[in-house]
Amino acid sequence: MDTKALHALSYGLYIVSSFKGDKINGQIINTATQICAEPTVIGVIVNRNNLTHEYITSSQAFAVSILAQETPLKFIGTFGFKSGREIDKFAGVNYRRGVTQSPIVLDNTVAFLEAKVISHLDVHTHTIFVGLLTDAGIIKEAEPLTYAYYQQVKRGTTPKSASSYIADNKEEKIKMDKYQCSVCGYIYDPEKGDPDGGIKPGTKFEDIPADWTCPVCGASKDQFNKL
Repeated sequence: MDTKALHALSYGLYIVSSFKGDKINGQIINTATQICAEPTVIGVIVNRNNLTHEYITSSQAFAVSILAQETPLKFIGTFGFKSGREIDKFAGVNYRRGVTQSPIVLDNTVAFLEAKVISHLDVHTHTIFVGLLTDAGIIKEAEPLTYAYYQQVKRGTTPKSASSYIADNKEEKIKMDKYQCSVCGYIYDPEKGDPDGGIKPGTKFEDIPADWTCPVCGASKDQFNKL
């Protein structure tokens, strides 16, 4: 199965935002869609571990700010790769509260949608929130940012909490070189380590203490050669 076929699906890039009491938060998503026209209903997909999910669940409302193509990567990074539990994502960002009191991002935004939750569906790691549209508007005339443009032109990456995240084993797995003892032929494999010698699995050869010796013949570390 070639999961790259999923990249052919048309995604946008949006900030979904909500509130809980006097607190506000938002995050990047690429799954927001109109479900029906009369009445106008939209849906968004949010990871259940994210703070925005907690806020939508509490307020039963959310806003979607549709990002412009020229949105800086740093701006996307703030909302997409940082946690609202650690920073105030809206610090220094122009926004206003909508009719549901959800924050609507004004910077780098083409248009916005605002909705009240009328239903939701839990699907493994994410929740699909279905909302009745309460307000919508154009912020500025500009080309909206698509997920394809974000990946191919801006060279952006996908956070692990995103619904479209697919692990690339070639990128996720850090290559660690193996080393062979020149005396006895023992091969040190970083993935296995040398537990008997106090070296934990996952330890690179370069990080092994200088006084470590071959577990087979006792040769010193400098007598190993990289394979």
